Parts: sequence; C-alpha cells; structure tokens
Amino acid sequence: KSSTFAPQFICKNKMIMKKQLLILLFALTAYTASAQNDLKNQPMQPLPHKVENIELKDLHNNPMKLPFFGEKNIIFFYIDPDRPKQNEELTYEMERRHTATGPNIDGFGVLNLKDTMLPNAIIRTMARGRTEKNNAIVLADDNRNLARAWGLGDCNNCFVLIVVSKEGELIYCKKGELTPEEQDEFFEFIEAYR
Repeated sequence: KSSTFAPQFICKNKMIMKKQLLILLFALTAYTASAQNDLKNQPMQPLPHKVENIELKDLHNNPMKLPFFGEKNIIFFYIDPDRPKQNEELTYEMERRHTATGPNIDGFGVLNLKDTMLPNAIIRTMARGRTEKNNAIVLADDNRNLARAWGLGDCNNCFVLIVVSKEGELIYCKKGELTPEEQDEFFEFIEAYR
C-alpha cells in the first residue's frame, strides 16, 4: 500500500503546484499589464511648459541628473528599447549634421526601461558597449520617472525626440516615427537653439 500511496501523493502535489504556478503567473501577468498601462490614457501636457531636472540612473545603475540641464539647450531621445530602429534615418542625419553638438546645445539618450519586455540588465550592458565606442551619454529610466515628471503621457513603443531650452522649458516633443516633412521641420526648428 505504501508504494502506491507515494506516487499518488506526488502526482497530486505536482498538480497542485502546477495550478499554483499558473495562478501566480496569471497574477504576475495582470500586474505587469497594469503597470505597463499606468500612463496609457494620459495625454501629453501642452508645449511649451517648464520642467525640472530629474534624477535618473547611469548605465551602471548609479543616480544621475540630466547632463547640461540649465547650462545649454538639450536635445535627447527617450527610447523604448522595443523600438530601436524607429527614427533611425533621423538619428543618422542628426549625426551627419552634428545637430546635438554646438556652443549652445548638447545631446544624450535616455532608455525607457519600464516599457520594455527585454531584461534591463542586458539592455544596460549592450548600451554600455555602444557608449564605450562612441562616447555618447546614455541614461536609464527604469520607472517612467521622466514621462511622469514632465507630463509626456504614454511613451510605450515610442522613440521620443525631446528638446529642452537652457531656461528649462520643454519646447519640443515628438513621439514615434517622424515623417520626412516633420524631419525637415525639426531641422529648421532646432537651428535657432544650436
């Protein structure tokens, strides 16, 4: 009798464990989905508006404020790593024109880590590898702090192009793929701040 009891007991325990695991996975998925959508229905605050420097993290997970804030006009990308190729043509053209460098302007990137399904540690490691080669400044926002603090609304699945004046005003913010016409308008707009 004891030899038939053990397999039945183990089998029942495995079934119970599977059910508990499925319930846990469902709860985790529901929590993640709700966390992913906390800015979903929030529109972007109208431009221009005043913003404050915010503390994010560098690629080694150390606290860091936005560079050049209040010293120069700043241009930066707020990037969802799920969409790395969005506006690729625009970024190449900006590099070619040296749009984000000048006596009155500087640029950097911010990774929107909260809105990606990719492991943050891997994204940080990949970004560190790239920045070591090109000396770019890249920060990480692991909890949508920038989007919340500056009233950007939903930035999930978006490449967001942002310009903040030296005076601390958010003066340009465009989400998603820019059309060729929007790119031309942007390059015309940014000349006044270089």
